[in-house]
Amino acid sequence: MDRIGRMKELGEQLREASKAYYQEDRELMSNLMYDRLYDELEALEKETGIVLAGSPTVSVGFEAVEELPKERHETPMLSLDKTKEVEELAEFAGEHEVLLSWKLDGLTVVLTYENGALSKAVTRGNGEIGEVITNNAKVFRNVPLAIPYQGEVILRGEAVIRYSDFEKINGEIEEEAAKYKNPRNLCSGSVRQLNNEITAKRNVYFYAFALVRAEGVEFENSRERQFLWLKEQGFDVVDYQKTTGSGVAGAVEQFSAAVVSNDFPSDGLVCTYDDIAYGLSLGRTSKFPRDSIAFKWQDELRETCLKEIEWSPSRTGLINPIAVFEPVELEGTTVSRASVHNVSILKNLKLGIGDTITVYKANMIIPQIAENLTGSGPVPIPESCPVCGGQTRIRKVNDVESLYCINPECQAKKLKAFTLFVSRDAMNIDGLSEMTLEKFIGSGYIHEYADLFHLDRYREEITGMEGFGERSYQKLKDSLEKARHTTLPRVIYSLGIPNIGAANAKVLCKEYDYDLSRLRAASAEELSEIPGIGEVIGASVEAYFQDGEHNRWVDDLLKELDLYVEEVDESGLTLDGKIFVITGSLEKFANRNELKKLIESKGGKVTGSVTSKTSCLINNDTKSASSKNKKAKELGVEILSEQEFLDRFTKEEGVKNGI
Repeated sequence: MDRIGRMKELGEQLREASKAYYQEDRELMSNLMYDRLYDELEALEKETGIVLAGSPTVSVGFEAVEELPKERHETPMLSLDKTKEVEELAEFAGEHEVLLSWKLDGLTVVLTYENGALSKAVTRGNGEIGEVITNNAKVFRNVPLAIPYQGEVILRGEAVIRYSDFEKINGEIEEEAAKYKNPRNLCSGSVRQLNNEITAKRNVYFYAFALVRAEGVEFENSRERQFLWLKEQGFDVVDYQKTTGSGVAGAVEQFSAAVVSNDFPSDGLVCTYDDIAYGLSLGRTSKFPRDSIAFKWQDELRETCLKEIEWSPSRTGLINPIAVFEPVELEGTTVSRASVHNVSILKNLKLGIGDTITVYKANMIIPQIAENLTGSGPVPIPESCPVCGGQTRIRKVNDVESLYCINPECQAKKLKAFTLFVSRDAMNIDGLSEMTLEKFIGSGYIHEYADLFHLDRYREEITGMEGFGERSYQKLKDSLEKARHTTLPRVIYSLGIPNIGAANAKVLCKEYDYDLSRLRAASAEELSEIPGIGEVIGASVEAYFQDGEHNRWVDDLLKELDLYVEEVDESGLTLDGKIFVITGSLEKFANRNELKKLIESKGGKVTGSVTSKTSCLINNDTKSASSKNKKAKELGVEILSEQEFLDRFTKEEGVKNGI
């Protein structure tokens, strides 16, 4: 292939990977592979003197998604040039004093403070335009809502989720395919939530790394003075060391030793001149500022031999490939396993038993396969499930192939399904741990959900089990009897329908007036029109209830239950049938979610888009030229400020009059 043809190919691969990473929160390739392809493209561009339109070396990121308001940054947020050579980093510093700090791996956010209060937060987006996430930033774990300084302050920092929180959140997700690949993906989704209650639960932290403006403050031409001032204002600032070129190597060594035990994700270091005026005098390229450079560690690669591919089934039948190789030492620990994630990656790596592979730790933490040096594979894809022996099938979703067990009687699928069914937010049945369920399934006591309510048939056998005497049996029996009296939303969630959580289950039941027959008959198209549901969830619900075996399980289960609808004071549902859209910043409520809760408590609905069905758009800036305001005016939907809404819709007489 000629050089220009190769450049076109590389550009396309990198753009697709960037789009998946920044816009869709999924990964098509490892960071190591991305860097290799990027470096190859950059070298070809220097070699040929040609930079093709849309090249990733001259564009910055991708356009932000549409769910949140957009805003243009006052000054562009450029990427940093990078190096993996300590000598090059030292040469950059030279005799100048530099600040060497962590390059955190999360989502960059710009904060603005006015009159001592946080007034705005915007994501980096594509470097030119970001998404407004002010309400979400207010629930970050360590962002000051008020600071001593009363002038305008603008700063940049990284929002991150710690490894310990990442592991805890992933541990609560039973479905393997639904688990987050890394803290960066989890953070990106958490920071950009429409509902900041979810953000608050994710424990997002913010670390400042640059001050853009602080009116009237003298920093003596020093970046370090800016950092110290930010600390004085209550901000957590990225850890840094001040050094010169001669001390760079030692500083890098200290950072390298610390990264392995850090609880926060980082993918390198940033080196910035302390002398602000000098750094600014250097100007910028079309893509990079010249006052800073990023350093990425040389990945510690180890050659090893692939011993086998394990296939691990989950509740929905997804079977994940896991590479098992001869143990090697990486970043101070012994590793012998690495997830291959899916069949597509397995095929691309051409993994075969006995192959020589290179492995590394992504961000010096997560074991990954870098490349296959012999490529004898791919290994045969199992035609039967490793647990039940049932037939498997490859399914392709979004160009990614994954392996599934299609046997509904699979023990692995059943164990995970029953574990969800008895969990607290589902049927809330005490005394049935995963280990106990595994014993009951293995002994043939339970085949479907209804069987749990007939365990009295096996009382003698159960009380004779090790660690399960008469008292434990009676406790389990009492819990099962209590679980019979339950609500439809709990039942829907307990069924384990893909993509259906406890909150979505409530939305669905309310939409169909707690009539299960109507919900079971609903089409994906009809379901997708429900606010908060959408096409993916709608398709999951339709597919579940089109399955004859699923319906049989549900019918048998319903015979064992006494369903009731939680009582609601109908007199308080003064907004029943009305649909509202909330946009812009709020003054009377801490965040949009508080206002949303008020509306829903009175029977109203809150959606994200203005349509002909919208009763009212709530926007304190009623005269703005925002897209929502324009849409409302086109459709004749009234635009009310927060106070106008409260005056009209939270008073009895106002609600009766309607709009």
